[in-house]
Amino acid sequence: MSIAVDAMGGDFGPEVIVEGAVAASKEKNLEIILVGQEEIIQRELNRRHAKDLPIKIKQASQVVEMDESPADAIRKKKDSTIKVALELVKDRTVSAIVSAGNSGATLAAATIILGRIQGVRPAIATVMPTLKDPVVLIDVGANVDCKPHHLCQFGIMGSVFSKNILSNENPSVGLLSIGEEDYKGNIQVKKAYELLDKSGLNFIGNVEGRDVFKGNVNVIVCDGFVGNICLKLSEGLAESIIQMLKREIEGDVSAKLGYIFSRSAFKRFGKRIDYSEYGGAPLLGINGIVIISHGKSTPKAVKNAIIMANEFKLSNFIKQLDEALSSRKETISAQKVEKLNGV
Repeated sequence: MSIAVDAMGGDFGPEVIVEGAVAASKEKNLEIILVGQEEIIQRELNRRHAKDLPIKIKQASQVVEMDESPADAIRKKKDSTIKVALELVKDRTVSAIVSAGNSGATLAAATIILGRIQGVRPAIATVMPTLKDPVVLIDVGANVDCKPHHLCQFGIMGSVFSKNILSNENPSVGLLSIGEEDYKGNIQVKKAYELLDKSGLNFIGNVEGRDVFKGNVNVIVCDGFVGNICLKLSEGLAESIIQMLKREIEGDVSAKLGYIFSRSAFKRFGKRIDYSEYGGAPLLGINGIVIISHGKSTPKAVKNAIIMANEFKLSNFIKQLDEALSSRKETISAQKVEKLNGV
């Protein structure tokens, strides 16, 4: 089954998206449907001599701009690329959607068109590099305000992601807090600790911000407000470190000589912290495979996001997630004790 790609989304438009789609199709022999303005997409395909590849075009006349209100876009733009692509998923014409467009509009439209699994709160998960294996951080922006049982849902969904996509057989799950002790954190975090501890997951307790990049845990749970700050702080730090290293090397002859002998190590380091290696962040908890890519995605990032979408399809991810949530209905539903605690 094909994968739908929002060809008009992102900061750089169809040129980058189509190039990434062509690369993914060539590398994995994937069937892809590019959603957007047919004339523009066809021109980009012709430039890349993609006539013999299994790539089709689905016309969509409208584009949701990156700074546009998600609510307004869903209400007013009935023929947007995001909406048309999601309808293809709903109709089972395609198995997944990849979009580097307006993430808020993608989240809102996916929730409305595809619906939620088990009524859970959808969350965005991202893969981050560590000193050891990559870690899943969830949520990174879908939910600013969460209740404790939502954080427990995130832990379950992140665990299924880590197991099925990153091949961690029994993923460890940590809760991001201000201290390792179970009494540390606000009311929301302390109650979430109790729920996660009873969830049947491989819950190891609280982890602190300094633990994120150590690699001692497979999944880190937090609300979308904290997660988004954590993600963007990490991106900014990585970019700044690279710039600092370049300045130090350029200003010193001995450093330049050292770089010549260490070039391969620098390349490996750059690859480890490059978000384009994973390409996108899955929106979990939706009745369909939705991969949200960075607005500044390169062709390489787009290619890898499409490949990730295919991995989700091959792993039968939605079924695995539904089963994991079903087995923990009591834990992930709203709790009476939360009301007593005023959460």
